[in-house]
Amino acid sequence: MTIPERIPTNLRTLLILEILGKSDRAMTATEINVSLRLPKQTVHRLCATLEENGFLIRRGTSRRYQVARRLREMGAGLLYNSRDHVFRHQILKDVAQTVGESVNYVIPQDTGMTYLDRVETDWAFRIQLPIGTQVPFHCSASGKCFLASLGPTARRKMVASLKLEARTEATHLSPEALLTELAQIAREGFALDREEFMDGMVAIAVPVTDPQGRFIAALAYHGPKPRMTLTDAMAHVAFLQASAKRLGEVLFETESPL
Repeated sequence: MTIPERIPTNLRTLLILEILGKSDRAMTATEINVSLRLPKQTVHRLCATLEENGFLIRRGTSRRYQVARRLREMGAGLLYNSRDHVFRHQILKDVAQTVGESVNYVIPQDTGMTYLDRVETDWAFRIQLPIGTQVPFHCSASGKCFLASLGPTARRKMVASLKLEARTEATHLSPEALLTELAQIAREGFALDREEFMDGMVAIAVPVTDPQGRFIAALAYHGPKPRMTLTDAMAHVAFLQASAKRLGEVLFETESPL
């Protein structure tokens, strides 16, 4: 990212958010200012204002800032309302036509994974999980896909912070068992829901990533067990991963000037 020598006042806050949005870790105001080269007190003041208004957050007594809920929601809204939404939804329709089940585009939020976009199956018998539905991290295919995208240390900390509530008899209740599966998901590039979230429902999810390989969302589909088996789901892994790659390219392609 190229920073202009003289940064207009109304652009400074946006550049701070851009720097943090592109970082794979929390940053101090001093680290943020390496690129901006603004007066130190200015960057500290702007970061404090963003924190007060819910765009940034610091954990505990840490001096490091990271993106907070309000900024994540704004980013999700921008993606939903942009022209990319049309292309993204078309890819979801293509996937739904191939797999014959309901397909979801699912993003991580503070308390779980949220369905941001969805294409319903044409089957009369289907599982109703509309846009806006939130599912747990630990027992959904999309949630485990997200957890597996974290580095090993962050993954352990995240799992330790979760309440591993039983949703079915198949739900992981042991952090160690969940971590073992997450390591396997990280290696294989897809996650399965083996009736862990809902009795009679199976699902599969693959990650959608940005150009730096960071997790953005999960591309997932699910269906009732009488009609969809885990073998059926795994037969579509390569197709799902190719579709997820298409989604990443649509979301992050370089726009041509008019």
